[in-house]
Amino acid sequence: MDPNLRIPERAPSLLRMLDSALQIGLVALLIFACSRIILPFTGILLWSVILAVMLYPLHQRLVGRVGNRWSATLIGLISITLMLVPLVMVVTSLGSSILEFVSGLQDRSLTVRPPPPWLADLPLVGKKLTETWVLIETNMPVALAKYGKMLGGIASSLASFAGGLAAGQLSFVLSFAVAAVLLAYGEGATAFASRLLERITGSKAQGPRLVAMTAATIRGVAVGVVGVAVIQSLLIGIGFFAIGLSSAGVLTLVVLLFAIVQVPAVLITLPIIAYVLATEATTPAIIFSIWTIIAGLSDNVLKPLMLGRGLEVPMPIILIGVIGGMIVDGLLGLFVGPVILAVGYVLLMEWLRYDPIQGAAAGPEVSSP
Repeated sequence: MDPNLRIPERAPSLLRMLDSALQIGLVALLIFACSRIILPFTGILLWSVILAVMLYPLHQRLVGRVGNRWSATLIGLISITLMLVPLVMVVTSLGSSILEFVSGLQDRSLTVRPPPPWLADLPLVGKKLTETWVLIETNMPVALAKYGKMLGGIASSLASFAGGLAAGQLSFVLSFAVAAVLLAYGEGATAFASRLLERITGSKAQGPRLVAMTAATIRGVAVGVVGVAVIQSLLIGIGFFAIGLSSAGVLTLVVLLFAIVQVPAVLITLPIIAYVLATEATTPAIIFSIWTIIAGLSDNVLKPLMLGRGLEVPMPIILIGVIGGMIVDGLLGLFVGPVILAVGYVLLMEWLRYDPIQGAAAGPEVSSP
């Protein structure tokens, strides 16, 4: 048979291949162009989506009374007001402490208190740490000459971190404004997410189920873990600022980190209570101690009220999310990291349980968002 006779038969197939290649190329180019635009705002958009999912049940309750747009506007304004004041106080105090330390190193005016007596009793490193501490306390120029390079690197890192706090604070507040806009389009966003997951999974039943599961996971982790940690750290931080601790912002951030990874806050608050009782007047110190103890135990009351039931996310997932989020996105990543990683973990477990033959996952049903 003449090979030329088969050319018309191959031509449509070749044209279809070229059309498919052209379509894939155009889609890839469009995704690349859009990603370049969106990439700088990824952290803000992710946190905005998390906030919108958290606040959507409240929005649904208010819609019938004040309307869709007014409900979203009120939620956005109240949320920004409630979060902006404590956030400004904590970030300003933290930044001031860091900048004071850096400027003290630069002009050699930094003063250090004597080392605590128990430091020398630590095994292996206690004696060396005490000697270094005493040298810094008594002879700062010699200490800077000896440890200048190491301290200089620490100082530059701290200065960079302090500079990023203002940007992180602005991003955090801006996320609430974007979340308010997303709330106004909540129904459309839910329908879009369902259709997208239906197309990805190839199952009409799986789309709404995965949307509901994602929303439940976001609320369970964001409210039950991050939300409880924020409330607890703010309550404890009020005591730090009221008693006048110089590093109140730093200590509040440390308490927040401990609370997110489910480490008891008493590990931080008990030494501070002992310090305040030893240095402050009796009445303020006792009031501070009672307040701090109550605030430190508040998670025992808040968790049963706010923690999502039936959502078992291992604590290492939360811990890795906190650390990785801070490394990637700073202050904003502290809140976004554990939520995103928890959602990824839950969806991965759902995919592993999915039975393509039965067309369903072997797991508990999740209510709609």
